[in-house]
Amino acid sequence: MVEHRRSRFAAAPVTLARTAVALLAVFVALAFIAGCSSDSDGSAPTTNASAAASTDAGTSRVSGSIVVSAAASLTDAFTTIRDRFVAANPGAHVTLNFGSSGALSTQILNGAPADVAAFADTAPMNALADADLLAAPPKVFARNRLVIVTEPGNPNGIDSLADLATAGTVSLCVDTAPCGKFADRILADAGVTIPTSNITRGTDVRSTLTAVTEGDAVAAIVYVSDATTAADRVDTVAIPEAHDVTADYPIATLGATSSPALARAFEAYVLSERGRSVLEDAGFLAP
Repeated sequence: MVEHRRSRFAAAPVTLARTAVALLAVFVALAFIAGCSSDSDGSAPTTNASAAASTDAGTSRVSGSIVVSAAASLTDAFTTIRDRFVAANPGAHVTLNFGSSGALSTQILNGAPADVAAFADTAPMNALADADLLAAPPKVFARNRLVIVTEPGNPNGIDSLADLATAGTVSLCVDTAPCGKFADRILADAGVTIPTSNITRGTDVRSTLTAVTEGDAVAAIVYVSDATTAADRVDTVAIPEAHDVTADYPIATLGATSSPALARAFEAYVLSERGRSVLEDAGFLAP
């Protein structure tokens, strides 16, 4: 009996040790689960994510005032882009100055204030680059082609470039504007001569288009994007690809800008997918 009692009491310390080990294992497991739970409950990561988001938002928002000198053919697209850009940057003020690319380039060369330039041809932009007025090399953000527009219903039956020679009054851009230079090139390449007395010249592509929509001309050669804007106010006649011209649209920030961060941000927005989407909706081609 004595030996039997000793055997029972000898086993007790072993049982207690095993129990302690088991409890310790449970405690460690619970602590591990609790630790994992605090990492995955969303509080710490969310705080970090919020901070990152706040930082991104802070760095993406810009403020100040800039003037953007842009080709007249960009009027609708850039107005939309400006409005969306300002909505995303409430502290930004963007003034749009539209006109013929050639005239705008000359104005800037003569000291007119501008922070960003966006033209319908590379030549006027090259003039600014040659004068060392750009902060960085220009980038092409869109392309455009030309088309014949007529009065609704095409009452004069204009079906080709050749028909413009005898159609009546035809509106073309002045030859200092890219749209005028391109139209002259297209007509010369197609061997079409319009009597000078039958040509009226618009200061830019919008005034050239207006001559048709207001009945002062029976036809005009304008950009596809402007014909798209005119919608049902004109009919369109395609120019054969063999004679048509593709215009490259460059954009650049001016070196003398007093708001470089804002100017670069606007340029970047135009070049972004958001800007490109607006431009494509307006009838422009991707760069």
